[in-house]
Amino acid sequence: MRSRTRAVLSTALVLGLAAGPLAIPAFAESAPAAVAAAGPDVKALRAALAGLPDKDATAALVRVGGHGRWHGTAGVRDMRTGAPALEHARFRAGSTTKVVTAAVVLQLAAEGRIELDAPVGTYLPDLLTADFTKPVTVRNLLNFTSGIQSGRSLGDTVEQEYPHRFETLTPEEVVASGVARGPAFDPGERQQYNNINYTVLGMLIEKVTGDTYEHQAAVRVFRPLGMGRTSFPKGPDPRVHGPHNRGYQWMDGRLTDVTEWNMSDRWAAGDMISTTADLERFLVALFRGKVVPEPQLKEMFTVPDIAGATRSASLERFVVNGKEVWGKTGARPGYHTVIAATRDLSRTVVYSVNSTDAKGDGLKIAMRFAFPAFNR
Repeated sequence: MRSRTRAVLSTALVLGLAAGPLAIPAFAESAPAAVAAAGPDVKALRAALAGLPDKDATAALVRVGGHGRWHGTAGVRDMRTGAPALEHARFRAGSTTKVVTAAVVLQLAAEGRIELDAPVGTYLPDLLTADFTKPVTVRNLLNFTSGIQSGRSLGDTVEQEYPHRFETLTPEEVVASGVARGPAFDPGERQQYNNINYTVLGMLIEKVTGDTYEHQAAVRVFRPLGMGRTSFPKGPDPRVHGPHNRGYQWMDGRLTDVTEWNMSDRWAAGDMISTTADLERFLVALFRGKVVPEPQLKEMFTVPDIAGATRSASLERFVVNGKEVWGKTGARPGYHTVIAATRDLSRTVVYSVNSTDAKGDGLKIAMRFAFPAFNR
């Protein structure tokens, strides 16, 4: 016990946050009494969570499902108090928001209220300038082939954004500044991931429904699926309400608390707050066709025939240990999220990791916490 306590205190000192009492990091897991041979690779999953907090993450919540289930929680809720990480914590889900946005758009398409091959100008006639000589379709927005460039931000790095974290940059300002730059390429010519496509889709949802994006997401997705802990902040509110693990980011050699942050400019592209249980519920229902009906659901599993393209309507196709996996990452300062599954749902994984460089090398975090779910 003494050696483990010394190791934890040593970690705290390395992180530069030794002030206050620090408890031993919690590690908790749950799984059926007997996990079948085809079930999750529990040994690898345990290894991924071992040693938290460390230089790469302060906490991790991992849920693995499909053929066999396993849940693991490790790390601390707050580096200054050492309180153990909360298994059912709420967190900033980042760009996994885009999957919800795509689902709402595809529902509207199924209802005949949106035509995927229609120019976005059909619904938002004042959106694009004369520089956009070729029509940008709704499908182009969904699969990131629109050519619309990224708009204004409050900095190019977390360090640059941090002093402005309580300022408000509206989605309308972001879109207007991106459109003003003109197209980066002709629609459908190539695939380029950015937030602005889904910010425009949020505007499209509001225009077509005459309702707020947030309410449409709630009545069409969250409430029907029983996602009671998933919501959006009210405007520029920088807080994560309800039980949550605090987020941290390395800046200038120090670990800085970045939990409170106004994310309203991310909106329909990345402003959602959720839990791992809610996101798992959403992922399974979506893949089973209970959120988006066929034939619209196929848009989420169709990558455009463009060189180098890997993304569909909000999801991305990966091959992990020889398995085809469809998923989405999300990153906000202090929080890194993944939802992913095989198409037949034989394996699912959802995690929230309090990464200390969440906007950095997301692949490194995914390889540690998500890839082991697909070992077998």
